[in-house]
Amino acid sequence: MIKLKKDKLDIEVFKTREEMGDAAASDAREYIVDLLSRKDEINVVFAAAPSQNDLLASLSRMEIPWERINAYHMDEYVGLKKDDEQSFGHYLDKHIFGLVPFKSVHYIADENGPAEQMCDDYLRKLDDVHIDIVFMGVGENGHIAFNDPQFARFDDPLKAKIVELDDVCRMQQVHDGCFPAFKDVPTHAITLTIPTLMQADRIFNVVPTEYKAQAVKNMVYGEISENCPATICRLHDGTTLYLDEGSAKYITQEV
Repeated sequence: MIKLKKDKLDIEVFKTREEMGDAAASDAREYIVDLLSRKDEINVVFAAAPSQNDLLASLSRMEIPWERINAYHMDEYVGLKKDDEQSFGHYLDKHIFGLVPFKSVHYIADENGPAEQMCDDYLRKLDDVHIDIVFMGVGENGHIAFNDPQFARFDDPLKAKIVELDDVCRMQQVHDGCFPAFKDVPTHAITLTIPTLMQADRIFNVVPTEYKAQAVKNMVYGEISENCPATICRLHDGTTLYLDEGSAKYITQEV
């Protein structure tokens, strides 16, 4: 394992994505147990993407006081119900929400309906909620959640909003095997905004595969800018970026 640091961002590089996921999960368990020694319950946001498979598989096997954890959903496509196979709600049910006994689980899309109503309903769920932990990835275009560069705002006044997905983001869903073709990928989504994610005390940022190598390089070495939203993580006091050899190939070459 290689350890690096850029600004406030801690970076750990592992040989395989399985080792990466296990390490992130182990660190998260240690943090959660310590936090729950001081708090009755905590609030945790989960990303839904194949990049999170190894982390969530490892987490779901661990002994953690899940019954004291409230789980929140990071983003969701507009036009899909949470039970639709390609929805992020379905993904999270399959990989973590349906496997461990959370105190509560909060979906963006409990029922299908107007996107504006679903977004408003989720905003109400977030009222007075302090997010303790975020599990996130980074998109091929440098997005975090569905805050693509043209819609990302580091000073966004909203906690969640409806966004249009850019072409790079939509093609990533094809690369990930979530949709058979570009035309099948929804054009809009509801997402937590960047300030909402950054309010978390601890962020576990898990980013495997060579598809993400350029985005990781931009995140670590580029200008801190909304042109690569993930760069904001370099200003956060508690973020660790977990990489495998594929996603880290451009940054380890520069060390």
